[in-house]
Amino acid sequence: MFKKNLFRASYQAVFIGYNFLPINIWNILSNPAAETLAFLSNYRIHKNIKYLTVNNYNLKLDIYQNLVPKPQPTVIFIHGGGWVERPKEVELFFLLPYLKMGFSVVNVGYRLAAQSLAPAAAVGCALDWAIRNAQQYNFDVEKIVISGFSAGGHLAMTTGMFSAAAGFDYYCSGDEKFKVAAIVNWFGITDVKDLLEGTNVQDYALKWMGNQSDRWKIAERVSPINYVHSQLPPIFTVHGDADLIVPYNHARRFHELLNQANVANQLLTIPGGGHGEFGYSKNLDIYKNIKSFLKKYGVLNN
Repeated sequence: MFKKNLFRASYQAVFIGYNFLPINIWNILSNPAAETLAFLSNYRIHKNIKYLTVNNYNLKLDIYQNLVPKPQPTVIFIHGGGWVERPKEVELFFLLPYLKMGFSVVNVGYRLAAQSLAPAAAVGCALDWAIRNAQQYNFDVEKIVISGFSAGGHLAMTTGMFSAAAGFDYYCSGDEKFKVAAIVNWFGITDVKDLLEGTNVQDYALKWMGNQSDRWKIAERVSPINYVHSQLPPIFTVHGDADLIVPYNHARRFHELLNQANVANQLLTIPGGGHGEFGYSKNLDIYKNIKSFLKKYGVLNN
């Protein structure tokens, strides 16, 4: 029980309570929990930084900055929740493996359906902000990975794949989007129209689209499956083949199109896996695969 409580206290200290991790917590070197999280002493946290204001609504992000005094590979992370719910803090635990790999992490909040309907969840402005502020936080702009779960996976793909010509980001400057080094898509939606009617209809997709008269055109315009081309960055996808929230076929069809376009990619299928929650040991294996993929394409050196 003591070890479990220490792990929880360490986690809360890093992600919730402090802007900088208190070093003395690592003096309990005999405790495995402390050893597991010891690498976090190399990080500084910057919480709730405003990166954009839209219609009087402030969009914010958190930064987990690797304190190594040189540019570091960086993950832009986007939470799930069907574009309609959950705060950016909901998946903090899943940032730990990226931090352990040495990444700095930018954890992004975005407008949900209650603030604005589709396609307002676009987070390209957060990527633009990270590029503009890279020197201050030691982000390596040549090694930026964008990642997310479920709806966050969809937004990671739209942010990493779409050009300005797609018209997806309405509030950012610049004619062309910055090309990220890689995309890590955790069971993200690739075909939004597929979720609006028929056997795969999902309430969250209907809520995000609302009663907009052009919702079918919007759904087509924000579907990554319609933007596959040969110049995309490497894309790693994780998806359970028993997922009832985002059909596994979204990942399979996307993988096939990427192969046809000769885009470097990998689909990691989780047999019997539902919508995430694959289990601790399986998640460890997934992150090992992600790390190998990112090393293969030059994002990580260690």
